[in-house]
Amino acid sequence: MTFPQLLVILRARYKIILVTLFISVLVTVAVSLVLPKTYKTATTLLLNYKGTDPVSGQVLPTQLASGYMATQVDLITSRSVALKVADNLGLADNPATLQRFKKTNNGDGSIREYLADSLLKMVEVTPTRESSMLEIVGKGSDPTFVAAVANGFANAYQELNLQIKITPLQQASKYFAIQVKNLRADLEASRNKLSQYQQQHGLVSIENHLDVESNRLNELSSQLVLAQAQAIEASSRGNQAMGNGGRDSPDVIGNSLIQNLKASLAQAEGKFALLSQNLDRNHPQYQAAKAEVDRLRQELNANISATNNGTANNGRILRQREAEVRAALNAQTAKVLQLNRTRDEMTVLVKDADNAQRAYDAANLRLTQTELEGKSNQSDVTVLNLAAVPILPVSPNIVLNTVLSVLMGTMLGLALAVLAEMSNRRIRTADELSNLLNAPMLGTIVAEKPMRTYGVSNLGFSPRALLSWKG
Repeated sequence: MTFPQLLVILRARYKIILVTLFISVLVTVAVSLVLPKTYKTATTLLLNYKGTDPVSGQVLPTQLASGYMATQVDLITSRSVALKVADNLGLADNPATLQRFKKTNNGDGSIREYLADSLLKMVEVTPTRESSMLEIVGKGSDPTFVAAVANGFANAYQELNLQIKITPLQQASKYFAIQVKNLRADLEASRNKLSQYQQQHGLVSIENHLDVESNRLNELSSQLVLAQAQAIEASSRGNQAMGNGGRDSPDVIGNSLIQNLKASLAQAEGKFALLSQNLDRNHPQYQAAKAEVDRLRQELNANISATNNGTANNGRILRQREAEVRAALNAQTAKVLQLNRTRDEMTVLVKDADNAQRAYDAANLRLTQTELEGKSNQSDVTVLNLAAVPILPVSPNIVLNTVLSVLMGTMLGLALAVLAEMSNRRIRTADELSNLLNAPMLGTIVAEKPMRTYGVSNLGFSPRALLSWKG
């Protein structure tokens, strides 16, 4: 079948096409008017899946947008959110809802579960491509209820998102409160133990330079060094005093009295030597001069002996002093060593107290932070646009349905016209007749107006038509 033949057929069967088109449009308009109206509205949400926590100030970890958004979509369409919406809207107490529930389920089951299923059928969540925005789309026959459901899902999702965020923090806050209480008890116990130990052993600080006993030990060490030097010097003087009659010792040489006696003895001896040359032994002057020399020599020897004995006694005293200082130093050393051992034990107690203090401070800081975060009402979800009550329904769209019915009716009419032609095939053009009979054409008969045919309708002309012959 060629395209010109198809056009001839369609022109001949135009009534079928028009009737089919009219019926299609009529049925579509009627059905569109009869079908219940469906309204549609949407709530837009912004998800802050990466940013800074408003309480702690910490940078939140960056999450994969695809997985995060898919999780949030599943969370919005979860039964928990639907149950919250039903409770927030008070649908379980609505008489119409109760009547519909009893009619549908005969009163069996939970009305909250029934409402949750019904609400989930009304909403659809669509994430925006390459952004952190979500749209909660609500559909239904009541425009006001549709807007309320869409906004109700947004609010319930905000509440659930905040609950998911703060519930672990509240549990952690309770845990940290118990730990802080225990750590406070440990800190008080360690401090009491340290205080009792300090009072028992008389310790003020663990620093050595603040200890009186250590300072005394240092002082005794200095005294011992000094006593040892003095004892050594005294021993040397004593040794010199014992040699050569002790006349050449530094103490004797440095004694002014002995030096004066030596001078007086020298003068007396000189006078006696002069008198011994001129006088006899029995002469009174001789006797007197000799007595004076003996007296001065005896006094000189006595002073030298006394000086040497004093030097020896001083050496013994200094050596005894050295021994006493050494004994005191040994005793003080033992005392300081014992004090150091005590101080080492105190150092352990101080470290235990410091560790307990640091653990308590860290736990208390974490408790304060978790309590603040647990009381935060800052959600990661922000409602950008609330769902408005729709004015026009989205379905049925009479204009769109009518346009589609015209297209579908035209196509159906064309198909029916072709089928009708194929079921009752007729010759519409001279070319078809020439091809069918396989004979040359002598002429054509042009029909000016439709007339009844008598047995020759299959040839495509009427016997009453005007003839025009072509040679």
